[in-house]
Amino acid sequence: ESGNYDARSVGHLRGDLRPIEITQPEGPSFTVSGNVIEWQRWRLHAHIDVVEGLVISDVSYHDGGRKRPIMHRAGISEMVVPYGDTSDDFYFRNVFDAGEYSLGKTVGSLSLGCDCLGEIRYLDAVLADESGTPHTVTNAICLHEEDYGILWKHWDFRYVQQAEVRRSRRLVVSSIHTIGNYEYGFFWYFYLDGTIQFEAKLTGIVQTRAVAPGERPAYGTLVAPQLDAPNHQHLFNMRLDMEVDGPRNTVVEVDAIGLPMGPDNPYGNAIVARRTEITNERDGRRMCDPLTARTWKITNPGVRNRLGEPVAYKLVPFVGPTLLAAPESDLARRAEFARAHLWVTRYSPDEQHAAGDYPNQHPGDGIGQWIEQERDLVDTDVVLWHTFGTSHLPRPEDWPIMPCDYVGFALKPVGFFDRNPSLDVPPPSGHGTSNCHAVPRESGRAGE
Repeated sequence: ESGNYDARSVGHLRGDLRPIEITQPEGPSFTVSGNVIEWQRWRLHAHIDVVEGLVISDVSYHDGGRKRPIMHRAGISEMVVPYGDTSDDFYFRNVFDAGEYSLGKTVGSLSLGCDCLGEIRYLDAVLADESGTPHTVTNAICLHEEDYGILWKHWDFRYVQQAEVRRSRRLVVSSIHTIGNYEYGFFWYFYLDGTIQFEAKLTGIVQTRAVAPGERPAYGTLVAPQLDAPNHQHLFNMRLDMEVDGPRNTVVEVDAIGLPMGPDNPYGNAIVARRTEITNERDGRRMCDPLTARTWKITNPGVRNRLGEPVAYKLVPFVGPTLLAAPESDLARRAEFARAHLWVTRYSPDEQHAAGDYPNQHPGDGIGQWIEQERDLVDTDVVLWHTFGTSHLPRPEDWPIMPCDYVGFALKPVGFFDRNPSLDVPPPSGHGTSNCHAVPRESGRAGE
């Protein structure tokens, strides 16, 4: 049967989707100078790196007359897509999409109304081909603002009988990369409350192979008659060169722990934050723990907030799988970065790619070897390497083209600000408190 998915091949299309128009009559709230973007109190630089693809750097926040650095540079240091089928035509498929394929070379030109919607600005990418000849990819990076629902709200029904509500908005910096059969959309979001978020959107065509009539695949899913889509993984590693109020930082692992009953906890309800300082690279390999809501704080011990605590941002990780290949396999040696959710290292200019600079030319290199140096991680220039992704067990609904799947993480301020930095966001335009919240009438008791 046909696996074509263009509009003509599909046939009758639904006709009840009415237009959505997004307009900003006064233009967007951000400005662009070269590759430097300023929006609200954010300032950052965006470009396409030939290996890492979309890179965000020099991220800072203007706070009370101070330009406060947060992140020096962030980019996908490596990503691997290992297939879990043992057949001769699939066992060797484990492409390192950054180190072998070069993510930046796969970036595409974006189109208004198709890839980006709203009041759009674009940045071009200038890249070199295999002969060193420069060429320009137009509209490689998309910039726009999005409404993101409620930022904060409270109806004070006890005293003043009014509501205060603010709308959330985010700046979006994005690019889309076509790597063989898959598309990867990389989206950075910057919020009014100081949050930074990264999201990867996975779409495109699942890899398939033909099987005999009546055969049930052992390592995949039938997505159409006699068409097997093998199980596989998409594992990204984001290199986060942090700079929280300066380059001298310390990483602290934080777990939410329920304490046992005892003299200090007679009702058994006590919850504490257990903090573990990561002081040396020998302890820099960490795993997620959803049961303790584990996060990692990047603190600056030399800068304190008004409550006397070190200023910090925390990495809220994507709680997903790590590499499923056997530890003794060739793949596991070459993709050791994918065997842990987080690695913490001391900054070195020679350490940029988690699987080494040339992953197709060595049996194993990169971050697993770097941490053997056991460098000190206290009050110094630290780099976090976060592995996240998905184990893709294909569905028939992923054929003939896959709807977007989403993975990512967030960076949130923790005592970086003295209080909610979005208090000065104005109310929704043209709406007073009486418009935003209709006070409900008190319901009467039954029979009254």
